[in-house]
Amino acid sequence: MIQLYNTLTKTKENFVPMEPGKVRMYVCGPTVYNYIHIGNARSAIAFDTIRRYFEYRGYQVNYVSNFTDVDDKIIKASQEMKLSVQEVTEKFIAAFYHDTDALNVKRADLNPRVMDNMADIIEFVAALVKKGYAYQSDGDVYYRARKFANYGQLSGQSVDALEQGASERLSAEDQAKKEDPLDFAVWKAAKPGEIAWDSPFGKGRPGWHIECSVMSTKYLGNTIDIHGGGQDLEFPHHENEIAQSEAKTGQKFANYWLHNGFVTIGEEDEKMSKSLGNFVTVRDLISEVDPQIVRFFMATTQYRRPIRYTQANLQEAKANLERIQTAARNVTYRLQNASDGPVDPEVQAEFQQHESSFEAAMDDDFNAQNGIAVVYELVKQLNIYAERAEVNENTLQYLLDGFTRIVSVFGIKLEQAGILDEEVEAKIKQRNAARQNKNFALSDQIRDELKEQGILLEDTPQGTRWKRE
Repeated sequence: MIQLYNTLTKTKENFVPMEPGKVRMYVCGPTVYNYIHIGNARSAIAFDTIRRYFEYRGYQVNYVSNFTDVDDKIIKASQEMKLSVQEVTEKFIAAFYHDTDALNVKRADLNPRVMDNMADIIEFVAALVKKGYAYQSDGDVYYRARKFANYGQLSGQSVDALEQGASERLSAEDQAKKEDPLDFAVWKAAKPGEIAWDSPFGKGRPGWHIECSVMSTKYLGNTIDIHGGGQDLEFPHHENEIAQSEAKTGQKFANYWLHNGFVTIGEEDEKMSKSLGNFVTVRDLISEVDPQIVRFFMATTQYRRPIRYTQANLQEAKANLERIQTAARNVTYRLQNASDGPVDPEVQAEFQQHESSFEAAMDDDFNAQNGIAVVYELVKQLNIYAERAEVNENTLQYLLDGFTRIVSVFGIKLEQAGILDEEVEAKIKQRNAARQNKNFALSDQIRDELKEQGILLEDTPQGTRWKRE
């Protein structure tokens, strides 16, 4: 059974879905005013890996992740770029898809946007006002945080501590509008020249927290299985989501809360963020590094742990990913001269032992580090079998299919050297003939020509193999 660490209860719990075999999962998406950095990508990759493991285990996952397309940062960016808010958001939503597609992050089943759900947001705010959980003040609408009995439970903070922190951050103007420093905006009055919508509370736009409450309950139901996001969203964003949603529906908002760790950078292990200016965009990184390496680097650390971004760690990820790719190529290559026969029972039994170990690791709160350690054991098994003088096709295919199924949990795409390009095949045959005739100058020339085209040759006892750089 899958166990996961629930931030709400601060304990590891057995995962019991509301509906057998199905998972309703909401993950907070990006505010689309700039290109995503690798700290943003960490969350996308972490929850994609979790989603993939649920699917590996046979669950049907309904995965919803929003785009925040109305926000102070977006309005500021539109003014600086001299574009409309819609033009800015369309540009960076397209960029998000481009970058996450490159990282082999599966697209969500739905990516709802704030602007497309404005009527539902206004209705939600009105319901909170009607129930006495929210109040109007000079065009704004605020949520009465203290009225919600469990406020602070998710972040593990007392109401008194939260009140003191809120008081220190408030301007005199905001203090005058609020009944209590803890209260937070669910609707903001329009400012001159800013995008706004008509509402019963006056012209304005939503507060940041309300949008996820609305879109999660609208598209997944009042109660969902899993709500996820980065650790920085625990408070105030997720805390406020719970308060709003449960006040409106009278039902538990999410059964399990999962939060991924940060990407850190520098000797001081600072959290990577746009506000600190210490970020590396995914777009810049994947222009220099194979996106598969970036994906592997992030997917193979347990999601709650921080990841330290260094060139040395990227190089280590590159080497480990190459080990995995090479094992798959070794098995695929031997399919060319394999014999007929049933799957070798000893090979199958060994593989199944590794498979059970992999599942035990991943069942334990998606422990990717232990899971990838099992993959390295599978790499050894594949290589040992591929090096046998006699191999059979069914055993090779069994190993390849099972290996592919397991590594796909981490988003690894195997580059299998199956059918050779006719031109490359002809060059390899020409080189083999040159070597037989002891024409080593021609042999070296062909190797160099292929290398210039990104094709690397490897001479083995079973023949010459190739791979792309």
